[in-house]
Amino acid sequence: MSRRDTTSRALLYCAGGGIGDSLVASIVARALHQRFATVDGLTLASHAELLERVPDVDGVLVDQGSEREMAELLAQRRYDACVVTWATPRTARVPELAAIPVRVGQARRLYSFRFTDRVVVRSEEGDVTSHWSDILLDYARAIHCDTRDRRYRFVPTAADERAADALSDGSGDFIILNPCNAVASRRGIWPLDGWAALASALRERFDCRVLVSGAPTDRQMTEGIASIVSDRAIVSIAGRTSVGGFGALARRARAFVGITTGSMHVAAAVGAPTVGIFPFQTDFPERWSPLGPRTAVVRASYPCHSGDTKETCPDYACIAHLDRARIVAAAASLLE
Repeated sequence: MSRRDTTSRALLYCAGGGIGDSLVASIVARALHQRFATVDGLTLASHAELLERVPDVDGVLVDQGSEREMAELLAQRRYDACVVTWATPRTARVPELAAIPVRVGQARRLYSFRFTDRVVVRSEEGDVTSHWSDILLDYARAIHCDTRDRRYRFVPTAADERAADALSDGSGDFIILNPCNAVASRRGIWPLDGWAALASALRERFDCRVLVSGAPTDRQMTEGIASIVSDRAIVSIAGRTSVGGFGALARRARAFVGITTGSMHVAAAVGAPTVGIFPFQTDFPERWSPLGPRTAVVRASYPCHSGDTKETCPDYACIAHLDRARIVAAAASLLE
């Protein structure tokens, strides 16, 4: 296929990771539109709401049921090509069972033989500076698709806007602070004092409300931060928004300030001034930086113990000692 066929169909299979992974992968859908008239997304049930708000994805399917059932559904849709951005034995077998003729996926795996086009992931060869969007675009490039536009898109619905109205009281005079890291938070030793001090610093510097966001499972943490500060202008909103409602809320905010998470990427996608905090020495800011019109990154500054990771760190001292001055300065650079 040398040019775009008005009946051609491609599938972006991005069923894995967090919502940030799926949002970054949606840039691949934009590249596939260079050759394919329709590009659908196949993703996890928990990510479907996200992709439904991405204009580069025409339709959204949920990866559920047996491999055979999923393959039969895909076969009925007669896709010409499938790009798998999160390779597993299942995501390799399903497109093959569906007899999709062109199947692009990761090389160097036991199941890679199931892909017709195999791509070596740059990070496996030591690349720590390319953004993950560019790494994923290598899959699209394998079948001669690409895009120069490297910003993801997220468009809240009218219902999302109404939900944001109710939560913000119709005002945009607030900053969203997201202190929650899903991997680290599950261990139950995530320090709150550092985040509470940052919330106070943002409140003082910008003279506005600070909404402390997170997932429903983060509510105890965000409410703990608000209680430490004991300021009515610093409020926990964890669990009170859907991903669409959060996007609408972030679009109204003066800024989003938070640790690198899916919510950071959603905030950047809707155009919010976004400060991404990468507190761990093992973070890769170049790889996971937010892709928006106004973004800033605050890199690790605390001298972690050698070899510490989110999964193994004994105390998360970098969080207890957040560099508030640099974070506030980064937000000011975007706003002023």
